[in-house]
Amino acid sequence: MGLGGCIILIAVGAILTFATDWDMQGVNLDLVGIILMIVGLIGVTTFSSIARRRRVVVPPSTPVVDETGHRHRRDGYSDGYGV
Repeated sequence: MGLGGCIILIAVGAILTFATDWDMQGVNLDLVGIILMIVGLIGVTTFSSIARRRRVVVPPSTPVVDETGHRHRRDGYSDGYGV
């Protein structure tokens, strides 16, 4: 389940808990909503901890310096083919 699924669980749980006044025999919708919100929060925390571990910090690389001193021109004349 991704982050979006966890947020949807939290939203559905909040709707069931706070925005409805339905009465179903044998089912406490307030408790179901609270359980959904808790499961969604657990999912968000585990997803964020896994995403934090996957993030790789790449150290800055050092620039490559050409110390040979000569440069190659590739204009077609200096390499002997244009003569």
